[in-house]
Amino acid sequence: MDDSVYVGNAGRDAALDRGWLLGHFKDPGDPRHSAAVEVKWGVHPRGDTRARWVEGEERTALLVLVSGRFRVELPGRSVLLAHQGDYVVWGRGVDHSWIAEEESVVLTVRWPSVPGYAVDEGSEEGGTAPAEGTDPRA
Repeated sequence: MDDSVYVGNAGRDAALDRGWLLGHFKDPGDPRHSAAVEVKWGVHPRGDTRARWVEGEERTALLVLVSGRFRVELPGRSVLLAHQGDYVVWGRGVDHSWIAEEESVVLTVRWPSVPGYAVDEGSEEGGTAPAEGTDPRA
């Protein structure tokens, strides 16, 4: 078996790690470990919302709608993703939040993969971050 290859299913694997498939938070020996990029397969029920705005963003992000209806809130702007393939990109320094207006599946790619973006325990996003607070899977 080649340890530099991983084959999986985004839906199944995402359920194991709050949606995150790839990033610096994976074990260093795992082919999905990367300090360069993070990838998330987000499955959100209708009404699911980010617990709070991300402020002081240090990464660039691409969010692509796979299915559903998903709204991304940016300073002074609200972006509705309503058709499969609709996407939004925002860069460093752009605060953001989101809400699933319908049951939605979104693919998020962020770069670089840096620690420090965990949502506190009990957030509306489901799941909790490790106690050290360096898990970026918010």
